[in-house]
Amino acid sequence: MGLKVLPPTLRKNNRYLTVDIKITSPITKDNLVSIVWDACVKFQGELNSANFNLWVMRFYEIEKTEEYYCYNAIIRCQRDFVDEVRSSLALANMYRNERISITTVGLSGTIKASHKFI
Repeated sequence: MGLKVLPPTLRKNNRYLTVDIKITSPITKDNLVSIVWDACVKFQGELNSANFNLWVMRFYEIEKTEEYYCYNAIIRCQRDFVDEVRSSLALANMYRNERISITTVGLSGTIKASHKFI
């Protein structure tokens, strides 16, 4: 006997942020998870960050230049906290003594729709 699936009316409403990441050294998806969580905890605190329902859904390496590495990612968050997550990510500027820039490129309701921003 398996678990019952929640009906759509009881599920949390998610939004998907497409972000552009520029950093001076290479990173992995696990590094991005720690960057996102650290930025949200530093700016919003642990109590608010627990409500964000953050998850890194996709992670893509776009290009590599002499100056920086460019990545794109799709991050899931709860609909009510989109502005808080965007502001927290915009304030992240250092990771392990490396300069980083995270900008939100697009916002959508599904992962499929967020691929058009990549």
